[in-house]
Amino acid sequence: MIELQTAKQLGAQTMTEPTKEELLARIAELEKKAAGPKRSGALEFRVGEKGGVSVYGLGRFPVTLYYEQWDRLLKVADDLRAFLEENKSRLKLKNVE
Repeated sequence: MIELQTAKQLGAQTMTEPTKEELLARIAELEKKAAGPKRSGALEFRVGEKGGVSVYGLGRFPVTLYYEQWDRLLKVADDLRAFLEENKSRLKLKNVE
């Protein structure tokens, strides 16, 4: 027959309930962590695992291109700027800087 042993017989420590103060402190810690870093509006650049360069801060998701793609885009930056101005009336504009 199998005999069941209690926690005391096994020498295990029993868990104590956290105090109200400990729970409130833990909640505050989790809320702070969930809030994450505040968005400053500044652009941030990162190199990803696959070697692409990502730009964070333009929108909800980063824009990621490889070196050659960024280089090609930057070479036509003046053309892109002119195209945007020419088509400004057809573009959806937001109050974003």
